[in-house]
Amino acid sequence: MKSIHHTKAFTLFVPIAKLFPLFTPEGEKAWVPGWDYENIMGTPELSEDYVFLTRKHDHGSSKAIWIVKKYDLTSHFVQYYKIEPETKIGVVSIKCIELEAAKTEVQVTYKYLSLSKNGDAFVSEFSEKVYEDFIGEWQHLLADYIKTNSVPEPQSSLSAD
Repeated sequence: MKSIHHTKAFTLFVPIAKLFPLFTPEGEKAWVPGWDYENIMGTPELSEDYVFLTRKHDHGSSKAIWIVKKYDLTSHFVQYYKIEPETKIGVVSIKCIELEAAKTEVQVTYKYLSLSKNGDAFVSEFSEKVYEDFIGEWQHLLADYIKTNSVPEPQSSLSAD
């Protein structure tokens, strides 16, 4: 089994309270082209142990089971397990840090552990450059979204349990 992890940070000019909710399954629908998820919990309110499914998403995955490992609204941190049976397991961590009232740093870490030869191949090809390009796309998509949309107020019903 092979593993790899990368971390990259970028800065956006938006208040942290408006940016952080964009890193939930519901929030990503606003800025990630083609992003959708299957809500099996019956609510869009995120909490630890929340489970959802995706059919097609980043890094070549076709089906993935996502589980919220950690969700801390106070510290603006969310962490997901991304399980692609028979291929790989990922841990995706997103931390938002307020730099100024309308300036936020976003730190994103992806860790992958392979479960098969296909997973080994993915890990071998998931270079620092591939990751930088991937997170660079996040930054670009978020900046475009922020420019062309009023970023919604955070939902007070989001759970920090």
